[in-house]
Amino acid sequence: MAEQPLKERDAMICRACGNEERASEGYPCDGCGTFICLVCSMRGVTRCKECQAKVGDTSESA
Repeated sequence: MAEQPLKERDAMICRACGNEERASEGYPCDGCGTFICLVCSMRGVTRCKECQAKVGDTSESA
């Protein structure tokens, strides 16, 4: 008897860049808790696009 392939998926869409990554390889958004991928996290992204738009670009205020 052949085993049926698993149909489970461990992937989520990054709310900052839109890439699909493994759910275990990412962090929550600082604002709302949605998924931010590991690559974006390593680049310093801590908020999803929506939360960043609400906060605005904070680099100009410094």
